[in-house]
Amino acid sequence: MADQVDRWSLWTPVAFGLGCAAYFTLDREPLSLVAKGLLVLAIVLLVAARRLNLSRAGALVLVLTAFALAGFSTAKFRTQAVSGPVAPALAGPVQAAGWVVDVANPGQGGGSRVVIAPTHIEGLPAEATPSRLRVTLRATSPPEPGTAVQVLALINPPPPPASPGGYDFARDAYFESIGGVGFALRPPEVVELPAPPGRLALEMRINAARWTLAKKIVASMGEETGGLAAAMVIGNQAFIPREQIEHMRASGLAHLIAISGLHMAIVGGFVFTAVRAGVAAWPWLALRVSSKKVAALAGLAAVGCYLVVSGAPAPAERAAITASVAFAAVIFDRRAISLHGLALAALIVMLIHPEAVTEPGFQMSFSATAALVALAEVWPRAIREISAPWPIRLAQTAMTWLAASLAASFVAGMATGPFALQHFNRMATYGLAANLAASPISSFLMMPSLAVGAALTPLGLGDIPLMVSGWGIGAIASVAKFAAEAPGANLLIPSAPAWALPSAFLGILWMCLWRGAIRWIGLPFALAVSLAPRPDPPVLWVAADGAQVAVRQGEQAVLLRPDVKRFGAERWAQRHGLGATPDAGPRDALYDCDRWTCRPGENSPAPVAAYWSRKAPDADTLAALCASAELIVIRPSLPAHACPGKIILSGSDFERGGSVELRRSRDGVWRAQWAQDLRGRRPWSWGPSGNVE
Repeated sequence: MADQVDRWSLWTPVAFGLGCAAYFTLDREPLSLVAKGLLVLAIVLLVAARRLNLSRAGALVLVLTAFALAGFSTAKFRTQAVSGPVAPALAGPVQAAGWVVDVANPGQGGGSRVVIAPTHIEGLPAEATPSRLRVTLRATSPPEPGTAVQVLALINPPPPPASPGGYDFARDAYFESIGGVGFALRPPEVVELPAPPGRLALEMRINAARWTLAKKIVASMGEETGGLAAAMVIGNQAFIPREQIEHMRASGLAHLIAISGLHMAIVGGFVFTAVRAGVAAWPWLALRVSSKKVAALAGLAAVGCYLVVSGAPAPAERAAITASVAFAAVIFDRRAISLHGLALAALIVMLIHPEAVTEPGFQMSFSATAALVALAEVWPRAIREISAPWPIRLAQTAMTWLAASLAASFVAGMATGPFALQHFNRMATYGLAANLAASPISSFLMMPSLAVGAALTPLGLGDIPLMVSGWGIGAIASVAKFAAEAPGANLLIPSAPAWALPSAFLGILWMCLWRGAIRWIGLPFALAVSLAPRPDPPVLWVAADGAQVAVRQGEQAVLLRPDVKRFGAERWAQRHGLGATPDAGPRDALYDCDRWTCRPGENSPAPVAAYWSRKAPDADTLAALCASAELIVIRPSLPAHACPGKIILSGSDFERGGSVELRRSRDGVWRAQWAQDLRGRRPWSWGPSGNVE
């Protein structure tokens, strides 16, 4: 316990994060009065811990409790601060006019996306108009940020989870002020609109400059490498070939695409090193200023500029805060890389964005960074020999770098592994080897030259450094392709029970923050996601609007409509370790399907019949469906007694519950798990009908 005297403060952001997480796990929204009361109680506990003559253990309990209560209150206040209108599910196509704020990353199904600040949506009053819409365009180049457009689109509220317990886009959209999503039926038309507010105009000018820079980078480097380069500079994947993205994901190198701590560290570190070397090379200046502090100020400026150029997405913002804390530590004569600095950075991030605790990026980045800093603390410091021949020094240095790279990649991979398995259900078999091969290329060749090239491109001088960066990107793309196409490159891993991930996170933190041999008590908890038993997968899944059904057949999920809602079906299948059938062949061998109906055949794995049309079925069709199966899925609403003795899931059920997965017990009883039941009644839990649950 004596060894932990200077470590207890490291647990304050952990307590704060647990308080934030407790808020997001509620199934009902707490009253504002509760959050205010808890914040007052937190202040009282902090004062008591300082003023009362308590033991160290007693004071620690009060402080950690206070931080946990403050985290809960902060999450509630943040939810209230970002509250805004959400578009209902409109009956048909409507005209929407507004300003193109930014070009978003393309979706899974292809097609460019834009974020629009609408000034008018047909059928919605001004007070019900969302502040932002994300619109998918059909086979057209996106208009540049700052363009006033009008578009005919189908507009809906942000979609609910594709499967119970799955990724909730609506929650992320709520905190990004995206109140609706749309699909454009025609290319957008440029129109005249009144001048936008000053803050919006500034945001669009910045995004327009970012978009112009990305196009110049792609034009200079070509699409093969320019798309990845543009993504690493401005944080937009619109120019990356789809096959290249899949290779990066399958090889475990997708983290190089999103702007993260690695990119901030390389850019900031490159500027820091260059400025410090420049000051040291000028004796007059070196005698009068601290080269280290001047370089740290330059690193801070570089991180700030990179954050603006990247568009300040959540991962880049987190990375910028962490890097800024490190440079500030240098300025104030503190250790730049330490667990205390990381704890401060985590606390700042959660104070600004408490919803980050629910995001895989936050969980993975801080878990990996904590593990690497803890590794640096215990890494043995070799004694440097005096007057050793240079071949020996060279060999020793190479061995040290190799050992450090292997250890760092292994530790970071182990720290992020539980989150990758739980959230993405994919294990890159050759991810460690691919990262070992790509890391030196990225750190020493690609990112420094890309930073210089991006800075010089607006001046027309960036072609040569961009060309050098292109060599590095080409090498990394080759590594990704080789690792992605190797035999057994990816394994599907079903998600563990909900308790496993928090256990793994706390286990990893315990191993990183505790000093001494007792830290290894956290190892079984850190492995909870890998070791936890998985229940049998559900028998079938139905989409949130009843338009798709997937049935489990062995280790495969058979889609009854292979070309409809495919992304949602694939995500459900992946969460349970199943592969989704790519075509109608397996379905036709098990079910008798036409354009609007599916009925089970002799070898069908589940006795389910489905009806897809939005119009209510006629009496003969309904009778045939009811006679063919014991479980009937009907897209429009029907009364529960429409098929006597049978179970009917119809439109009214989907409007209330969203997507559903069903299991069958040994005694033949069907048990349903609805997505909305797991989400609860929260400000972001809008159902498929546009009504809050």
